[in-house]
Order: sequence, then C-alpha cells, then structure tokens
Amino acid sequence: MIRIGVLGAIGSGKSYVAKSFGYPVFDADYEVSMLYKKNKKVFTELKRKLPKYISKFPIDKNEIIHSILSNKNNLRKIIKIIHHEIRKKLKIFLQKNKNKKIVILDIPLLLENKMNAKEDLLVFVDSKNKDIDKFLKKRKKFNQKLINKFKKIQLPLDYKKKRSHFIIKNDFTKKSVKIDIKNILKSILK
Repeated sequence: MIRIGVLGAIGSGKSYVAKSFGYPVFDADYEVSMLYKKNKKVFTELKRKLPKYISKFPIDKNEIIHSILSNKNNLRKIIKIIHHEIRKKLKIFLQKNKNKKIVILDIPLLLENKMNAKEDLLVFVDSKNKDIDKFLKKRKKFNQKLINKFKKIQLPLDYKKKRSHFIIKNDFTKKSVKIDIKNILKSILK
C-alpha cells in the first residue's frame, strides 16, 4: 500500500486535493468533528482539562474555539487528547484499506504530530496567499484569530515543501489539480 500524505497551508485546498486522487482518504478534520459529536471519553477528558470551557455533550465547537482563543495553552491540551484518538482512527482506517493500492492521508498536523511513516509519499499543495485568503473568507465560520493560532503550531511551509516528493499547484481550478494528480499517479504507479 502506498500512503500519500497531503501537506500545505490552512485553506490551500488540501482536502479537495486529497479527494481528487480517487483513493480512500483518511480525513482527520472529519474524524475530529465525529469525536466531538460522539465520543464520551473525549468529552470527559476535555472537560477535565478545560472545565471553564467545555460544558456539554456533544461538544459544542464554539466552546472549543472559545477555549483556544482564551488561552494559548488550551490548543496544546486539546491536540494531546484529540490526536491520541486520531491515531486509533488512522490505525483502523489503514487496516480496513490494507488491500488498496493507495490511501490518502488528509491530516493537518501530519508531520507536527509525527503521524507519517518514513516511506510515505508527501504531496505539498502550493497556493498563492491571495487565493487562500479569498477561499478562507468564504468559509462559514471564518475566524482569522483562530487560523493564526493554528499557524503558530505548524511547521514552516518552506520546510514542508522541501520535505515533499511532489508539489501540486492549486490555483483553485479543477483542471490544474487534476493534471498534477494524474502526473503524480503516473510516476508512482509505473
């Protein structure tokens, strides 16, 4: 099985690119939202670590956002609890898809939380800042302060780009992404 990790800036189109490969995708953002909605253990741990902020189950994402914006240490506490569970979900996903030729890992903190394997192929989604800003502002719950907090815990984009085996230029047109993906798949599936 070839594991492809998708890297890039917040709002660069990583999830779109991941889905465009046409192979099973492990979508960490989706899994996190499911943990907030359905995992009582996660709720209990978050409530214990952040009693001033987390009050009810299912966890209200606004409470998570408020806790992150109120105290810079809260994001680290949340990540520690959540990523432990995400690792379990990833293991299940990989087991379920073990006979697939390729799987795609759409995990925002893939390198930061050392969730990648040495042999993973890394694809960097490269987008212009003005395109990213335009895209982010269209999001339903756009919050620049929250985005800035997440940027601070990420490795530098230049580092991620250098570590990557492939770069996809995302100009937010389907055509350019599809061509790059086709070329990547051609080169790894020889």
